[in-house]
Amino acid sequence: MGADLPADFRATVAPSADLRFGDYQSNAAMVLAKQCRTNPRALAQQVVDQAGEDDVCSLEIAGPGFINFRIKPEFYASRLLAMLADERLGVEQVRDPKTIVIDFSAPNVAKPMHVGHIRSTIIGDALSRVARFVGHKVITDNHIGDWGTQFGMILWGWKNILDEQALEANPIDELLRVYKDVNLMCKEKPELLDTCKAELVKLQAGDEENLAIWKRCVEVSKSGLSRIYDQLDIHFDYWLGESFYNDALAPLVDGMIAAGMARESDGAICVFSDGSVPPNEDPFLVQEKGEWRANPCIIRKADGGFLYATTDLATLDHRIRTWGADSIWYVVGAPQALHFRQIFSAQRRRGMEGDYRHIAFGSILGDDRKPFKTRSGDTVSLQDVLDEAIERAARVVEEKSADMPEEEKKRVSEIVGIGAVKFAELSQNRMTDYVFNWDKMLALQGDTAPYLQNSYVRVRSIFRKLDGAPLDWTAPVELSRDAEIHLARLLARYGEVVPQVLDDCRPNVLAAYLFDLARAFHSFYEACPVLKSEGAVRHSRLALCELTARTLEHGLGLLGIRVPDRM
Repeated sequence: MGADLPADFRATVAPSADLRFGDYQSNAAMVLAKQCRTNPRALAQQVVDQAGEDDVCSLEIAGPGFINFRIKPEFYASRLLAMLADERLGVEQVRDPKTIVIDFSAPNVAKPMHVGHIRSTIIGDALSRVARFVGHKVITDNHIGDWGTQFGMILWGWKNILDEQALEANPIDELLRVYKDVNLMCKEKPELLDTCKAELVKLQAGDEENLAIWKRCVEVSKSGLSRIYDQLDIHFDYWLGESFYNDALAPLVDGMIAAGMARESDGAICVFSDGSVPPNEDPFLVQEKGEWRANPCIIRKADGGFLYATTDLATLDHRIRTWGADSIWYVVGAPQALHFRQIFSAQRRRGMEGDYRHIAFGSILGDDRKPFKTRSGDTVSLQDVLDEAIERAARVVEEKSADMPEEEKKRVSEIVGIGAVKFAELSQNRMTDYVFNWDKMLALQGDTAPYLQNSYVRVRSIFRKLDGAPLDWTAPVELSRDAEIHLARLLARYGEVVPQVLDDCRPNVLAAYLFDLARAFHSFYEACPVLKSEGAVRHSRLALCELTARTLEHGLGLLGIRVPDRM
């Protein structure tokens, strides 16, 4: 139709939900017909007639005007050959790469990471891996909480009740014990709280002794945290904590006051609504009893102290000015939504436009559908979760492969256990709450990491049974059986699925695809003998197996999950 198309019209094509209607489907004719006030089926027929027959697919019309695309087996075969020759497996790089800063994990110093850190840490890492792979420049920053009121208690405790040997053995546990004990002592002796506050004031004023203790505290905490990150195979480009921005806070607040963007209210300095957006979109207003009232963002307390909001504004400044960030993503729980709406709005008001995103997520629940805790009601430590995952995986490995050498059992148990925790997280829609269930997580059947890892192992075991002769992955591939074609169909879609992860920051899109791929492989394996076949059929089926193994390994790798050689 050429120039007659409406300027804002965009034709979209999507995979068919039901393969009876082809591989892909478009409702473009129906959308356009409504805009042009014409018959959708007639318009769809025009499109099909104009497109004609080609080497890729056949077109047909269904229902009120859907256009269905049925991909030809020969085209899938050519795609498989292209993927076998491509280390990127058909995933194209973005045409307009961005510099993306991803802020995730962000635990507090002197406290152990707990189960609540799983979501931010694992989602953030997966998004970083995918964004890097598709061609963006990614900078990961672990914005640790290393400057706050808790340090007054830790400083006093360090000087009076610290156990150096315990600190050496397990720094984070000892610092947590000190903090908890001093906190309890302050409740029993309220006057001690004033002493702790005085220690904090001395730290903030630059007292040499307190600064030295604080630096050592941060150092040993980072060492303890690094052990967990190494176990998870998660690494950061920067660890710029709250303290890094301390000197920037006062000038930032003074600048906002001078520019009329912030003003005093009851002794505090606050950012109020400027009326630039409707009330229901304004993060600085809240509705109560049918009326809108001020809901300001405090950037300096009445006592002169600064808040997370102040630090976050300074952090945004640094990431834009120093790193040249085009986009800044915060992988932080959904309850912080208002905080980030206010911060992003205030930052834009300061003239710092940018693509700022709060990548929110839900909660991890126990079997009682309440926040996941120990039986005593304490928060579950992340290290305890990982240790138990590995221990449970070891029992699965022992049951399946008792003859495996002990060192290999240990390595495989860690790969399976850590992978199970990660996939349990990444297979969920990030906005939903989910129940943390050990049995489901480590099952060898169903939507789990062990199922996918076992699928990879099963594919690779086929090649171990070959006579060792080199295989030629450039030789033609033939597809005739339905199970072969369906497996090829899913393999060819890998290049479409990976970029979609970043559309709404949803790693579960890739997790679901890998599960579908593994199921398609198992169906293919049952229906189509590989090693017992001969000639071109055998070669084609081995090519499907090879590409399945590569895709499972690569896709799981983008989720931060390794695969073992055997299980």
